[in-house]
Amino acid sequence: MRQVRKVQKSREEYVEVVPGVRLWTERRGDPDAPALLLVMGAQASGLGWPEPLVEALAAHHHVIRYDHRDTGRSGRPYDENPYRITDLAHDAVAVLDGLGVERAHIVGLSLGGMLCQLMLADRPERALSATLLGTCALSETPYVRPDGVRVPVAELPGIAPEILEMWSRPVEDHGPEAELDRRVEHWRLLSGDQLAFDAAYFRELERRVIEHAGGYLDSSAHALADSSGMLRTAELAATRVPTLVVSATAEPVFPPPHAQHIAQVIAGARLVEIAGMGHSLPPAVHAPLAKAILEHTLGGQ
Repeated sequence: MRQVRKVQKSREEYVEVVPGVRLWTERRGDPDAPALLLVMGAQASGLGWPEPLVEALAAHHHVIRYDHRDTGRSGRPYDENPYRITDLAHDAVAVLDGLGVERAHIVGLSLGGMLCQLMLADRPERALSATLLGTCALSETPYVRPDGVRVPVAELPGIAPEILEMWSRPVEDHGPEAELDRRVEHWRLLSGDQLAFDAAYFRELERRVIEHAGGYLDSSAHALADSSGMLRTAELAATRVPTLVVSATAEPVFPPPHAQHIAQVIAGARLVEIAGMGHSLPPAVHAPLAKAILEHTLGGQ
């Protein structure tokens, strides 16, 4: 039977990841439990991980979430000191270092899933396991369809056109309520079309994100950062870190078969499907997602 640990009060602190750059971190759960690091997507703070999901994981793990550079309460160095996307993967390891955590289960969404793959490839000794959501493989290995046909990575399905169109629009400042409207519409597109969309839930989520950050103006740092040098084809094919890949049936950013491709290129990876899930974390997916992650991280416990 799994041991349910007492969820302790959250603990917030800052970790300096490189000289002059501090990241906000929050820890939840028993400090003696196995650590679990949550790595959010591009331009998203750690508060993007929903409270019910964090609480469910913290019943069994010492859960850590944090704000990337140029998000939330973390430092915003990009304009004066541009960095690479790969530097954000180094930040994830630096967060563990700063909090005195030797190894952790790592869970990444979207860009966070790519950063977790970089950790698997470059710092596998720091990962107890990995769970990847809503992302693509950092590999040049073709996808093999069920009928055996090999599909080049460049020919896999791309981002939904309506999302690309929204991303192409300049973000203008029309005040906080208009910004909330824009963010809710963004979540509507990201959520896909298989689950009922709860606009009130995402509006409240974004209110908390804005309050946490102390302002509502988004940074474009992660979109501008150099994304070269991220392929890890050979390293991912050789990793021994247990990896779970979540296949979201309504995923509009990295639609099927991207998850299936990741499961093929990462050695020993296992695939689990969450019906109706898109590129977001609405209440309907909290329970099945927590169940999938905990079955992976706890194994036979």
